[in-house]
Amino acid sequence: YKFYMLNDASNSKPVIKCESVYKIFGNNAKKILENSNGKVSASDFQKAGCIVGVNNATFEIHKGEMLVVMGLSGSGKSTLLRCISRLTDPTAGKIFIDGEDLLKMSSKQLIELRRNKMGMVFQSFALLPHKTVLENIAFPLLIKGMSTEQSIGKAMEMVELVGLKGRENYFPRELSGGQQQRVGIARSLAVEPDIWFLDEPFSALDPLIRKEMQDEFLRLQDSLHKTIMFVTHDFDEALRLADRIAIMKDGIIEQLDTPDNIVLNPATEYVKKFTEDVPREKVLKIESIMDDLNEKIVTQNSISKDSIIETVAESILESKESLLVVDVNQNDKPVGILNPAKVIKVLFGK
Repeated sequence: YKFYMLNDASNSKPVIKCESVYKIFGNNAKKILENSNGKVSASDFQKAGCIVGVNNATFEIHKGEMLVVMGLSGSGKSTLLRCISRLTDPTAGKIFIDGEDLLKMSSKQLIELRRNKMGMVFQSFALLPHKTVLENIAFPLLIKGMSTEQSIGKAMEMVELVGLKGRENYFPRELSGGQQQRVGIARSLAVEPDIWFLDEPFSALDPLIRKEMQDEFLRLQDSLHKTIMFVTHDFDEALRLADRIAIMKDGIIEQLDTPDNIVLNPATEYVKKFTEDVPREKVLKIESIMDDLNEKIVTQNSISKDSIIETVAESILESKESLLVVDVNQNDKPVGILNPAKVIKVLFGK
């Protein structure tokens, strides 16, 4: 599980900020939106021959944070990502990248931004078939104007980072799906982007390789601390990877919250349906079920607030007494108390 501190959102300006972003496809979409006073009904717009892709999206993503956007097919998650990377122009709203107005940027500024600040990985690996692994990864660096020698040197570092050493001279056709996806990830990381957009990057992979890629991805993020927007339709994947999850339906963000809050406190019936079958012990952290530190506790036993319940359940249930919950990022500062009975209640509903 992840174990690094996020920047305190209150102390830093957001890397990505969206204000009332709409994307509506169809003739006269802009005019119909203006006449609707911001109240967009997907069915009403459909009658007018329009499709609502994104409906009034407002949120922020902070430095080093991974926001996973999820929903069923057609919910608008990929459209939202395309608006924020400006592969698609929104119909209305404002988008800021590091405080700069994305929608006011010229083509030249946009190219600069994409080359220097953004990395993108899509479901299709989009590798160049006649170039080797190394050449594929070096390609964006050469476009940026880096010398061949420097590009190859940097590409080799990326090869090692994603665990493909020894395969740098292979062609894409000689690699498995998971290995090809690693090349795609390495290529997008080569330009050292601050912001990383990933649209269903693992969904074409079989379950075992997918799990390996998720582990690899978490390992990379643990050392690189990128600001990430990750799109998936797989709730288990979202729970494994996310700092926060945005669940979309018909273009609307139904809930944007931490994984444990979404599981414990679903905001709508739609979100509740997503969370019904989730094994809580695999998602919830000790922090989400601990009690306040309001009584004197004498115990030798302590537990980290960031531990996932499943990983520590056995030792908790063997304990005859309450445990002190500590924050390991702040020199084991006590932050709460955990009663073993509470764990039994969460796990078995008794």
